[in-house]
Amino acid sequence: MSRLFPFHGGLKTVRHKTESNTLPIEAGPLPRRLVVPLRQHMGNAAKPIVRPDDRVLKGQMIGRPDGYISAAVHAPTSGMVTAVDWQPVPHPSGLPDLCVTIETDGEDRWIEHEPVDYRRLHPSELRNVLRNAGVVGLGGAAFPSAVKLNPAGHCERVDTLILNGAECEPWITCDDRLMRERAADIVAGLHVMVHLLEPREVLIGIEEDKPEAIAAMTAACTGTGYAVRVVPTRYPSGGAKQLILLLTGRETPDQGLPLDIGVQCFNVATAYTVQRAIAFGEPVLSRIVTVTGHVQRPCNIEALLGTRFADLIARCGGYRDGIERLIMGGPMMGFALHGDEVPVTKATNCILAASAEQLTPEQPVMPCIRCGACADVCPANLLPQQLYWFARAKEFDKARAHHLFGCIECGCCSYVCPSHIPLVQYYRYAKNEIRARDQEKEKAELARQRHQARQERLEREKQEREARLRQKAPPRAAEAVAEPAGRAE
Repeated sequence: MSRLFPFHGGLKTVRHKTESNTLPIEAGPLPRRLVVPLRQHMGNAAKPIVRPDDRVLKGQMIGRPDGYISAAVHAPTSGMVTAVDWQPVPHPSGLPDLCVTIETDGEDRWIEHEPVDYRRLHPSELRNVLRNAGVVGLGGAAFPSAVKLNPAGHCERVDTLILNGAECEPWITCDDRLMRERAADIVAGLHVMVHLLEPREVLIGIEEDKPEAIAAMTAACTGTGYAVRVVPTRYPSGGAKQLILLLTGRETPDQGLPLDIGVQCFNVATAYTVQRAIAFGEPVLSRIVTVTGHVQRPCNIEALLGTRFADLIARCGGYRDGIERLIMGGPMMGFALHGDEVPVTKATNCILAASAEQLTPEQPVMPCIRCGACADVCPANLLPQQLYWFARAKEFDKARAHHLFGCIECGCCSYVCPSHIPLVQYYRYAKNEIRARDQEKEKAELARQRHQARQERLEREKQEREARLRQKAPPRAAEAVAEPAGRAE
């Protein structure tokens, strides 16, 4: 079916795509030093398996997956490990995280690697190959792809597999350039995903303002049965829930997963890394990053993971005068950085150097006037004004009951608020408070269960000791106990 099912709300934003999408993807620099975070994905951070003074080769695993929701981390090039310690990383908190620092030797020497015949592997073995290759979602969430490629426990069969090439956020063009230049590789990675999930249909969603990408992906899909669907240029059409609704008419349940409705969704860049892992045996060592905004020459760079943002800015000719803020991601869902010394991670899709003119000027926060503009644009069809009041009053149970966790934090409500209320910040605060309280309840319940189990164990051991004592007691002692009862009768 080619019919689209529009979602509620959304925005028409100023796109700012042409600043960076006119030039081909450029190779990134080979820095003298790479700082590779061990937490570049959702779930548990990878466990370091190297130590200072270890020599590593390009593609060598330096962080082993820890648990089911985790992924491996690898050396982006050859060199010597100089430290395994806490370093600044790109995160809204500005807090450091555990990283492996590699002094590069300039030789870029690979480990031995070879293609994988995925058709001969059991699905669990193939998923493990992708897990050990460090394949995660490159649309921004960085969720381990091996987990998403295992539908067991959620649905009997995946009905629809969606490849997300919408890239709706302003300024970001890395997926656009990737689809234009490497469409065949993306489709080759999609074949692997199809092999694992066996969907009934495969849909590729691309926004209508990317005609070159649409043409390239359509040509690459010739004869495959995969369908390229052109979706309206409306933010946030690239959100997974919104794109699923647009293409299938199915709504993902509140706090549910796409698999709950028989759908799975991946980013086009993720499919590309799947292809590299299978066709060449290459783990994820780099990603394409849009460097744009107030820089001399905005473009897209294929940067090694661990490269400092400052090195990529320098590759683009440096900052122009008047830089006000450095943002990772787009202006709607990205976050401001504390500096440009932090490293590129798998979640780094864009570095936006914003000038004062490119930012919404800060305005004093005024009282809510109950205009309803926030509800009109909410793509999740929530009641943002009501959620704001509940969050502000710390009535978290009511906020949860009004589907707070259905909020995708897209920023549409804050964008249109005439009172300049930072609505998304209130929602994030409420979510964090609820999660913290839930964790405390879980800890208390676990402590209660442990205490109860201990009391039951102690009582059981006491009864077992008494039973053993009764068995060991001499017969005369037993008769002596029974004799007074006989005289009483």
